[in-house]
Amino acid sequence: MVTKLDEVAIRSALEDLPGWVLVEGRLEKTFTFDSYAEGVAFAVKVALYAEKADHHPDSLEIMWGKVRVAYVTHSAGGVTRLDLEAAAQIDTLA
Repeated sequence: MVTKLDEVAIRSALEDLPGWVLVEGRLEKTFTFDSYAEGVAFAVKVALYAEKADHHPDSLEIMWGKVRVAYVTHSAGGVTRLDLEAAAQIDTLA
């Protein structure tokens, strides 16, 4: 079982995750792309990674030229190491 991290631990970990921020108790990052299709392709990569890792984003929002990804572990009641690990992996997909 994973446990919720405190805000100090999360903010410390975010120093190694450029662009990721803590918003309303979850990790979020908005990725930018040159076209809608590129954003959709990235979102599909995120979805496939999530299935493989069995840890899914809280939200995956596709906009023209942007995709917002957010993570929180609902079963733990907040951000966990799983969310931080997922954020790092999502960065490699962009």
